[in-house]
Amino acid sequence: QVQLVESGGGLVQAGGSLRLSCAASGRTLSSYTMAWFRQAPEKEREFVAAIGWSVGTTLHANSVKGRFAISRDNAKNAVYLQMNSLKPEDTAIYYCAGTNHPNPLPGKYDYAYWGQGTQVTVSS
Repeated sequence: QVQLVESGGGLVQAGGSLRLSCAASGRTLSSYTMAWFRQAPEKEREFVAAIGWSVGTTLHANSVKGRFAISRDNAKNAVYLQMNSLKPEDTAIYYCAGTNHPNPLPGKYDYAYWGQGTQVTVSS
């Protein structure tokens, strides 16, 4: 079983950037499709981005397309989310998730492994 730990969250002004990291232990990430989800207060957890393990195909939610980019470094057993042009509506707890499925999936129920989350707050 893989354990996931997120880091890199914080407080940033609108228009700024953050880079989230997800470190894995227990298993190598190279055989997992990885994703980022987020959950704002009193809202459902929503898909942000995913990257497949087979050929590295990526999928991004429309709300972040062109601003956020998911990537992975299998040698470091880590996944990243580069977030640029941040907006106040991006404020949420960001979660890293993993699945054995080879392709990126947007559904939260497709992911069996989850981190504890990291808070991102964007001030206006």
